[in-house]
Amino acid sequence: MERDERPPSGGGGGGGSAGFLEPPAALPPPPRNGFCQDELAELDPSTISVPDDRAEQRTCLICGDRATGLHYGIISCEGCKGFFKRSICNKRVYRCSRDKNCVMSRKQRNRCQYCRLLKCLQMGMNRKAIREDGMPGGRNKSIGPVQISEEEIERIMSGQEFEEEATHWSNHGDSDHSSPGNRASESNQPSPGSTLSSRSVELNGFMAFRDQYMGMSVPPHYQYIPHLFSYSAHSPLLPPQARSLDPQSYSLIHQLVSAEDLEPLGTPMLIEDGYAVTQAELFALLCRLADELLFRQIAWIKKLPFFCELSIKDYTCLLSSTWQELILLSSLTVYSKQIFGELADVTAKYSPSDEELHRFSDEGMEVIERLIYLYHKFHQLKVSNEEYACMKAINFLNQDIRGLTSASQLEQLNKRYWYICQDFTEYKYTHQPNRFPDLMMCLPEIRYIAGKMVNVPLEQLPLLFKVVLHSCKTSVGKE
Repeated sequence: MERDERPPSGGGGGGGSAGFLEPPAALPPPPRNGFCQDELAELDPSTISVPDDRAEQRTCLICGDRATGLHYGIISCEGCKGFFKRSICNKRVYRCSRDKNCVMSRKQRNRCQYCRLLKCLQMGMNRKAIREDGMPGGRNKSIGPVQISEEEIERIMSGQEFEEEATHWSNHGDSDHSSPGNRASESNQPSPGSTLSSRSVELNGFMAFRDQYMGMSVPPHYQYIPHLFSYSAHSPLLPPQARSLDPQSYSLIHQLVSAEDLEPLGTPMLIEDGYAVTQAELFALLCRLADELLFRQIAWIKKLPFFCELSIKDYTCLLSSTWQELILLSSLTVYSKQIFGELADVTAKYSPSDEELHRFSDEGMEVIERLIYLYHKFHQLKVSNEEYACMKAINFLNQDIRGLTSASQLEQLNKRYWYICQDFTEYKYTHQPNRFPDLMMCLPEIRYIAGKMVNVPLEQLPLLFKVVLHSCKTSVGKE
């Protein structure tokens, strides 16, 4: 987030920072790339490079990024190629929070996965060109773009086609796939648990993938781990069964939690009674909080269990693209008591002027609405430290970010922690079968909000936080 503007000047209500019991120190100049260059320099600044766009010759038909060749029948970039493959192989079903007509560009392609996959299909990406084993390389290099009907596209986007394939497996699969959980009933219809189980079995290479990423064989009671969107509030589910947590999952989750700094934030947020906080003072406090949260993310990276598996250049790219999302996620979960407690008390001392109220943007209103919704979602879920650590790792390991040197390795790491998080939630929250998909659905929302906040004018941030924190604190107090 490149912001070179100075903090807005404050109105009346007290001079300087006299109202703070521990006045904040002078703010450093805004960083050019949205994060602290000095901290990253400690890693190895010589490895940071800027991609050379002068060699750009062709553009991706999906997002307009530099194309790398013909992928699944059309000219596309590596990011969209990988996204399409993952979506089809993992049978992803996405949701669009707007009108299913989101703009696709290099910078915005990650904000709506539904519209990105929709455009892939509309432009002719051929899902039949993807290898069934999920391994690199197309199944048939000669396959070109395809034109499919709107009805067929709708079946793919809604997941109906995947369900039909799963039913086909449960009814016509060979004996190697039969089990008490996925046999057809006497009426030749899937049993209550068959669709759920068979869909898991039908995932191309699922068990091989899981063995590869987890590094262990799969115990019998893990054989039917459903895919994220196999769940729905109305779909029949297998009855909860007693199970244990995979030892490898436990070890990796413990390492992730150990990397976190869960101590209370050190930025002073206490003010004298009766003191009126100015716009400039609240803005300065928000900047200090963002600085502290960012420094914690940098320290977190250095403690990650897979720190040595990626290059410093890749960590720089990942942090540059996800730091706002990481800060937002942590503020809504592990630091929420301070943010929606102490910080909310500070914002309550700030009174915006009529001009500030009238000039507040529509984008700011959208961010407010989405933040309030997301806060209530997290408050309802009561996300544990283990779940938070997994969600944070999954969001950070975004292989679609431009400029990465090891996207395939990132994809493996992402899947590893995806399965670990699913394993943990299914083990600990046996009677909440929708918990894991609910958690994962929060991540694209966080990414969208973080992207929208970039467009909110700096001088509107104090009012935005005042409204969000006041609304959330008031609604929770009534419960």
